This record gives sequence, structure tokens and C-alpha cells, in this order.
Amino acid sequence: MNGLLAWELAIIGLLFVWGGFVRSGLGFGGAVLTLPFLLTIRDEPLLFLPIISVHLLFFSGVTVWQTHRRERRSGRSINTVNWEFLRYAFPLMIVPKLIGVAGVITLPGPLVSIFIFCTLTIYGMSYLLAKPFKSGSKKVDAFLIMLGGYVSGVSLIAAPLVVPIAASRMPKEQLRDTLFVLWFVLVGLKLIAFVITGVDLQWIHHLWLLPCAFIGHLLGLRFHRYSMNADTAIFFRILGGALLSVSVIGILRLAFT
Repeated sequence: MNGLLAWELAIIGLLFVWGGFVRSGLGFGGAVLTLPFLLTIRDEPLLFLPIISVHLLFFSGVTVWQTHRRERRSGRSINTVNWEFLRYAFPLMIVPKLIGVAGVITLPGPLVSIFIFCTLTIYGMSYLLAKPFKSGSKKVDAFLIMLGGYVSGVSLIAAPLVVPIAASRMPKEQLRDTLFVLWFVLVGLKLIAFVITGVDLQWIHHLWLLPCAFIGHLLGLRFHRYSMNADTAIFFRILGGALLSVSVIGILRLAFT
């Protein structure tokens, strides 16, 4: 990040606070709701993706572990991870994920982006209107999960494709931690690929950006507890608002680049 002005560094710090808040509050969106803004400051994805990946790996692991420990201490037998969904999703996502990580282009980049943000708009509007979109087809769901694996390989924005399917298959109490386990494995593969190919993981910048993300993480945990006590309609409107925001950001970036 050499050459950036002080105010640009300050904005980057605030964006990582925002990313930490979204990630721990909803269980998704930390990258997709932050990366577009970061790229307006410096259009170098490989500068930010390793940092976001490490943060996601660290905070997702810590959050799931803390939740598990808290449930054990309370004596409750609530399982916040839906292992049935993970057994369904992992076999579908791993091969496309590896293809994406290896850099094999199976679809033109602009076509993938247009598909993602158009799908995102449909999902966002449906949840805002309290009418969640459902494909009604196991084949369509499987295709979206596989495409999510590929998109996760070439970037970190698979959430728009995976979250609506996951949300339709489990109670909202399990959604965040289940997604964290999913992201943990997928991002772990991404980081291994970065190391093998010699990508700079930007360790020096973790010294000041990790505390920024931690502040957002703490705020997100408070928001998550609030959202779990809110009614279902509010939860889905929050989900829809986040997804629709991402679609607008993505479409604007495509229009002006």
C-alpha cells in the first residue's frame, strides 16, 4: 500500500471495520460488501484478497469455536452448524473451487459478473418484499452451489449464490456458523494456492488492519444477537437489503469500468 495518502489509509481501516461487522453479524458479505470500495482506492485485487482471506479464516474459526464453547457451558444441546447442508455443499463446490483457484477460465469474466449481480438483484428484492425466491429445483440449486464454488475460486464473492440456498435449508440460528465453516474450508484452499504461487500475503498490513477488523467483529457479534431476537421478517429484510446493496455496487462498477 505504498504511495497511499493518509486519508486513503484511514478509509481502508474503516472499510475493514465495516467488513468485520458484516462478516460476524450476518456470516457472509465481509468480502463482497467491502472489496468494491477497496478497489476504488487501489484497483489491485491481489493487494486486498490475501488480507481479507486471512481475516475470514481467523474470525470464522474463532466465532464458531466460541459459539460451541458457550453452548457446552450453558448445558444446551443446540447445534449451530448444519452439517447436513455442508455434506451437501462440499462435494458440489470443491472441484469448481479448485478450477477457479487454478485460474482456469470456464466462463468469460463479464458474463459471470452479470449473472451474479442479476441473480443478486432478484434475491434481494424477494427478501425485501418478504417473498424469498426459491428455485423449486434441486438441479438449479446444485448448479448455483457449483457456480458459487467456481466464483469463490476466482474471487471471494460466492455468498450471493450460496446464501439464499443455505437460508432455505436451515433455521436462521444455524445460518451464520454453517456459512463460517463453509467459508473456512474454501478460503483455506485459496490461501494455500496463494502461498504455492508466491502471492504476497501482506503480513505487515495485518498489524494494523486486524485490529480494525476486530472492532467490526465485536460490533457484528452484538448485531447478530439482536437479529436472532428479531422476528423472521426483519431478518429476511436485513438479508435482502445486504444482497440488493451488493448488486447495485456491482452493476455500477461494471457500468463504469
